[in-house]
Amino acid sequence: MKIVHFSDPHAGGGAEDWMAYFDKRWVGVFNYRFRRRFRHDLSKLERAVAYILSIRPDVAVCTGDLTSAGQPGEFERVRQVLEPLRNSDIPLIYMPGNHDCYVKRPKCVKAMKDMVEYLSCGRSSFDSFPSRETVAGAEFYKLNTSRPSNLLCSWGFLYKEDAEKISGWSREEKTLPRILVSHYPMTEDHPILRIRHRLFGQKKILQLLEEEKIDLVLCGHVHKPYFQRRADGRIFECCAGSVTRNGSLVEINISADGKFDFKTVEL
Repeated sequence: MKIVHFSDPHAGGGAEDWMAYFDKRWVGVFNYRFRRRFRHDLSKLERAVAYILSIRPDVAVCTGDLTSAGQPGEFERVRQVLEPLRNSDIPLIYMPGNHDCYVKRPKCVKAMKDMVEYLSCGRSSFDSFPSRETVAGAEFYKLNTSRPSNLLCSWGFLYKEDAEKISGWSREEKTLPRILVSHYPMTEDHPILRIRHRLFGQKKILQLLEEEKIDLVLCGHVHKPYFQRRADGRIFECCAGSVTRNGSLVEINISADGKFDFKTVEL
C-alpha cells in the first residue's frame, strides 16, 4: 500500500470583504501580503498533483492549511489546482488546518465545509469529525484539531469527547494499520517556545501512540518536514511540512506485514 502525504499549501490573496478588517482575517491577509507570498509558490502544489497522478498511490492525504485566511476565494484558487486529483480515482483525505478554520464568518465556514465534502467526493463532512474510514488496507482516524482562536495565537484544541471516541475505536481489535490524520502534530519538542502555535488536549492520543494502539500520525502545521521516532527508531509521526514552501511531499509504503517505509520526495 502506498500513501502520499502533503500539507500546508497556503493559497492567499487580499481581503475579500470589508468585514475582513474587523476580524482575524486581516492578520492572515497581512501575513500573506508581506511574508507568505514570497515564500510559498502555488506552482509547487501543481507539481505535487502531477506527481501524485503519475505514481498513482492508493490514497493521498492532505493535512490542511489550504488557505492563508480561510476566505472563499482562497479555497477556490486551491480547488482549481487540486481538481485533477479530486477527479481521479485516487481517494483523497483532507483535514482542515487552523488557517482554513480561521474565523467564524458564515461564508468562510461554509467554504471550508464545502471543501471537505468536495475533496472527499462526499465521503467526509466536517460536522462528522472525528470519523474513521478504511481505505486500501489501512484504517484512517480523521481528527479535527483546528478551530478559530484569538488574534495572536494559532492554537489547536483536541476536545475530550473527540479523544474518547478515538480511544474507544482504538480499544477494538486491530486488524489493519491505524493512521491518525490531524493538522496539528501530537508531539511538541518545544512546548514553551511554541506556546502560541501548539495543540492542547492530546494526552490521550499520546498514550495510544505509546501503547501502539495507533501506528502513525500524519500531520502538518509546522512548515519544515520532520519525523518523530520511537526509541527503537521506528517513525510514529510524520509532518509533511509545507508543499509550496519546501517543494516536497512524503511517500509512505506499508508492506503486507505492516511495516512502514518513508521517503521524502523533492518535486
